[in-house]
Amino acid sequence: MLTRDHIETVVRAALREDAPWGDLTSDTLIPAESTATAELRAREGGVFSGGEVFAAAFALTDPRIQVTLHAADGERFISGGVLATVVGPARGILQAERVGLNFTQRMSGIATLTARYVDAVAGTDARIADTRKTTPGLRRFERHAVRSGGGHNHRFSLSDAVMAKDNHLAVLVARHGSITAALRAARAALPHTTHLEVEVDRLDQLDAVLAAGTGPRGVGTIMLDNFSLDDLRAGVERIAGRTIVEASGGVSLDTVGAIAATGVDVISVGALTHSARALDLGLDVRFEE
Repeated sequence: MLTRDHIETVVRAALREDAPWGDLTSDTLIPAESTATAELRAREGGVFSGGEVFAAAFALTDPRIQVTLHAADGERFISGGVLATVVGPARGILQAERVGLNFTQRMSGIATLTARYVDAVAGTDARIADTRKTTPGLRRFERHAVRSGGGHNHRFSLSDAVMAKDNHLAVLVARHGSITAALRAARAALPHTTHLEVEVDRLDQLDAVLAAGTGPRGVGTIMLDNFSLDDLRAGVERIAGRTIVEASGGVSLDTVGAIAATGVDVISVGALTHSARALDLGLDVRFEE
């Protein structure tokens, strides 16, 4: 959840980083009494995200600045569209400009890329989800942007759910003797409210995972990691609805449609956050007396 408190904490830090002792250029060249009107304008089409973050950059710089948003997060727009209007003291607008743009360009880029993935799986039951491959300190912003694009969020942090990957399983098998026994022991130690997900990278691991039990008292999700399309179909058939089936690895816009068609429930895509290009947005400023 992207809260006002979190937005202000992160934006304040960004503003301090960018102007630790004020904006020397604007304070020197721009009269203190000057005002300006600026428009956040799209240089290309996309999906908007980060409106509240953009507005916070200006409000925290100078509370006299007024920001009017013309697009809601998740709204699609075309090149040339005006997404927000900013009115107030010129010095404050110029000081906050880069920080506000950096956040909304990044977030709108993630939302736009996510929407492309969501569109590519339309007509299937698969949902597109992000991963923990986010920019440190900006996870809530970037995951909000994924939701703006129609995607879903995976576990937010290591504290939210149990996700047993290959290295975890190797340790557990060494201790318990088998994947099945290891997962049963793990499930017995967990509260009933905690979700358990297990990653497998070969079809022949599935039976041992399923034997540990499924649903609330067993494994809730099985991730099929870097499976071929044929193996994904075989995995979905073998799991037969007993758990959520997640596909991960090798996912791109060229492959995601075919992956979704295998019948998986979730497709996790690290590229949504680690490879999204910032969208081209600009702030057109008009100065007044």
